[in-house]
Amino acid sequence: MGGDLGGLGTAERPEWTGAARELRRPHRLRPGQRVAVVAPAGPVEPELLERGVAALRSWGLDVVLGKHVLDRHPALDYLAGRDQDRAADLERAWCDPEIAAVFCARGGYGSQRLLDHLDWAAMAAAEPKPMIGSSDVTALHGAFATRLGVATVFGPMVATRAFAADEVAAEHLRRTVFTPDETTVLRRDGAVALVAGRASGVLLGGNLSLLAAGVGDCLAPPSAAGALVLLEDVGEDPYRLDRMLTQLTRAGWFDGVRGIALGSWVDCAPIEVVRSVLAERLTPYGVPVLWELGFGHCVGQLTVPLGVRATLDADAATLTLREPALR
Repeated sequence: MGGDLGGLGTAERPEWTGAARELRRPHRLRPGQRVAVVAPAGPVEPELLERGVAALRSWGLDVVLGKHVLDRHPALDYLAGRDQDRAADLERAWCDPEIAAVFCARGGYGSQRLLDHLDWAAMAAAEPKPMIGSSDVTALHGAFATRLGVATVFGPMVATRAFAADEVAAEHLRRTVFTPDETTVLRRDGAVALVAGRASGVLLGGNLSLLAAGVGDCLAPPSAAGALVLLEDVGEDPYRLDRMLTQLTRAGWFDGVRGIALGSWVDCAPIEVVRSVLAERLTPYGVPVLWELGFGHCVGQLTVPLGVRATLDADAATLTLREPALR
């Protein structure tokens, strides 16, 4: 295990066209298949993990746990074990031909720290499979896009209340991975246009904090050119949201963006303040912007694929996938 990405020469670095690419879609799941649960970021609560695994098994899946899924880092209590061990669980699950999908247990912090410990060549040689997670897992979504060219799934995580105690969110994820033809039109009551219009592109993005932290990272998507960008976050003050969006803007990350769909902003501030910040920072791009689509850290969160082509209709308050999330 361990790809020492920092030592890659220019010729070995992931290629990116400067615009969002349509990525390879993994196969949808079927009852009876074996799936893995790994912990790439923060420490996992055993009770929530047990409840989440029970839900996956109720879907007819054979669930195996990463060897280190319940580990705690010996010095850094915000990490689910050592970087090398968390990376080994993820890499092993991805490369195992008997594993049909990889579910992340939770977010928190730590996914970025895995990127230098993964054998990307070995992972590129493996058959693509759904990789499901959100929040901090945004760092892995970006790396899987740039390094493996694989579409991934931004959705609730197994060992969180957003999955174990939210039947609506869990059911939308279940339908997305088993019958994705049924979840090609995403909408949420209360979603409204901040900027009217309609645009098409490849879905890209996730958690705003992780996208901003990825600026300059050779495994993060270097720009949103040609993309419909998804943005959400949790627990961030308005000035911090402003700073992250300003950083991405000054880095040229939004240049060429086609449209923007905004998810949840739980515990960030009074929602009208958050809306004012996002509108002030994003409306100057002159592309359709949809407010409160319902993905991210919210009750009943929607599962959204990344790396597939979609159409954002801000006037109709819909995001329509041009093809199912999984094939």
